[in-house]
Amino acid sequence: MKTLFRLLALTAFAVLHCTSLSAGEVAQRHTPTAQKLKALCDADTTLWPLMAEFCDYFPRRLSGSTMLDESLTWLERRLTAEGWTVKSQPVMVPNWKRGQESARLLAPYHRNLPMLGLGGSVGTGGKPLRADILVVTSFDDLRKRGSQAKGRIVVWNVPFTTYGQTVAYRYNGASEAARYGAVASLVRSVGPFSMQTPHTGGMAYNDSLPKIPAAAITMEDALFFQRMQDRGEQLSVELVMNATWEQDAPSRNIIVEIPGTELPNEVVVMGGHIDSWDVGFGAMDDAGGCIVAWRALRHIRDLGLKPKRTIRMCFWTNEENGLRGGVGYARQTEQERHVMGIESDGGVFKPTGFSTSAKGPLRTYLEDAALLLAPIGASTLTDGEGGADTSPLHEKGVPVMELVTDGPYFWYHHTDADSPDKLDPKQMADCTYAMAIMAWVCAQQ
Repeated sequence: MKTLFRLLALTAFAVLHCTSLSAGEVAQRHTPTAQKLKALCDADTTLWPLMAEFCDYFPRRLSGSTMLDESLTWLERRLTAEGWTVKSQPVMVPNWKRGQESARLLAPYHRNLPMLGLGGSVGTGGKPLRADILVVTSFDDLRKRGSQAKGRIVVWNVPFTTYGQTVAYRYNGASEAARYGAVASLVRSVGPFSMQTPHTGGMAYNDSLPKIPAAAITMEDALFFQRMQDRGEQLSVELVMNATWEQDAPSRNIIVEIPGTELPNEVVVMGGHIDSWDVGFGAMDDAGGCIVAWRALRHIRDLGLKPKRTIRMCFWTNEENGLRGGVGYARQTEQERHVMGIESDGGVFKPTGFSTSAKGPLRTYLEDAALLLAPIGASTLTDGEGGADTSPLHEKGVPVMELVTDGPYFWYHHTDADSPDKLDPKQMADCTYAMAIMAWVCAQQ
């Protein structure tokens, strides 16, 4: 019994001793490497131009489009020219086409209304849809006024709070409006700022209810409709949408990696999604995240660093309207052990840290490693569940992280204003450093 007690005591001491050693020492151990990575990132003058070149030649990379396919081919060629062995993962993706669309105020006077059909919406049946509108401010408001919705276009004038809360009206608004007999649904664009810029995005239908056309209008017009309705005015709108669904189309994820020297079947994957909506340049969302992950891996390679575990970069396809790239990645890598999934999909603005699902000793290790990001003000770790593309890995128990940045992401999210000029070269360099550091320390843990 005394021997058993001594063994337990020694084991407890060893655990405590390892914990005390790790506290503050992970960052110290990796400081020389971090300094070299920081110097490479700061000296890199080609990062922002690469992102801009890609976006300028390949905007509007919606799943199923020729533009997305051509952009993937361009990336494969550029990666090959840099000396990478490029792998691809084939996936079939949804193929929704916007077609011609418009919205027009008919009464009390005529005016064109900026609008964008929501991804996945049905069209108006090949002819204009004309109806009076009913402005509501919440699901509860519609329930209270449901008897007024029949035969009308429901306008959701819901102020932006958080994306997670407000996006419910974009995603579910059409079916909720149809529940009360509405003929179409218009949602106030999901964002805190507008200059008559509508925001598109995905939506879904409840199959037990009629499918009605759904589009986004600007913040300004939603507020205008509300003011006029409050004055007792009856407004009428004409909506034209020629959206269609076509057969699923082939696409692919793109992968390059630095194989692990000791545990090559254990993987740290980092990246972003290469598809975008069919508006704007898709720079913030998410070419910037992809290019930053690419350059982070290149800097690790250029320093001649040899990770214990494999560090992989992935450009996931079809995040915006299906997540089939992320799902396909998780399925096609089931024979590997992922130790971390890292995504950048919040705009590569000023980095402030990472959100992570990591718990226990791994969380402690990451908090220590995050001290390496103090020079760029990005040493904060918060709770989170990672990005959309890493969520299928997270569902399988893989810890995940997502780069957190401070910038006007939702001002331009899913709009024609998502363009390269919104991103700053220095902030992109700092994001690259943050991604490189976290990928490296996760591979070395």
